Amino acid sequence: MQIWLSQGVERLRLPVLPSGFEVNVSQQNNSINVVSLGEVNIIGKRGLKTLPLSSFFPSQEYGVVQYKGFPKPYKCVELIESWLSDPIHIIITETNINMDATIESFTHSEQDATGDVYYTLELKEYRRPGVREVAPKMNKESTKIEVSNLSRNSKSIKTTNYTVKQNDTLFDISKRITGSANNMYAIANQNNIKNPNIIHIGQKLVIKV
Repeated sequence: MQIWLSQGVERLRLPVLPSGFEVNVSQQNNSINVVSLGEVNIIGKRGLKTLPLSSFFPSQEYGVVQYKGFPKPYKCVELIESWLSDPIHIIITETNINMDATIESFTHSEQDATGDVYYTLELKEYRRPGVREVAPKMNKESTKIEVSNLSRNSKSIKTTNYTVKQNDTLFDISKRITGSANNMYAIANQNNIKNPNIIHIGQKLVIKV
């Protein structure tokens, strides 16, 4: 087993493995009281994993040291302290632990005259926040194509004549020609199509912007 910590191009393999480790996974459930049932548990989303690691950075070679040429104890300390403000990546081979994490706390001390540095590293899983794009609400009654949603290559389009091909859908046609699938109802209304989910091969469409 090997434990690797990294950030960008910098990497550190822990010279001495912890005596053990424990991954804690919480579940964000909520209990509520329902009049007819009493207390019920509403299952939520999975919380972030936490992983504490405790070991020591050796000042000399011992039988428990994993490899030769390991960094000096305070070189390891300086490296980890330089990582505190950004996520790191942790891999523990022979396990399923391979994740981004933040360093929640890092404590270190010397306990004897050997020069070894003992430490505890508290890690928490890091999920990169993403921005979910919310599509604007489709107006099923409008005949107006929303020019503001057009793709860069479609902005100069005024009127387009299109013949429906095999496997075409109005959703796809709208997205391809106007740059936004939200215009499918406007195209349907412009062409007197009662059900925008039903179009036919060879059908002629006139799309006016």
